[in-house]
Amino acid sequence: FAAETVTALCLSGAYRAAGDRMWQWLTLLFALLPCALVQLSLVFVHRDVSRDRPLVLLLHLLQLGPLV
Repeated sequence: FAAETVTALCLSGAYRAAGDRMWQWLTLLFALLPCALVQLSLVFVHRDVSRDRPLVLLLHLLQLGPLV
């Protein structure tokens, strides 16, 4: 999960360096939107089963929710 996100961000940087803004923004959209949706869904799952909410929310903000 983390490697896929890092790879997409590197690819987006390569598109920016090449001056291709459309592909840069599409890459960012398709990389970061699923990350946000996964983190949002995991927050709802952990709301029901977790007691240590501040730690879980911090991990989700750092995009480490799937590792929890």
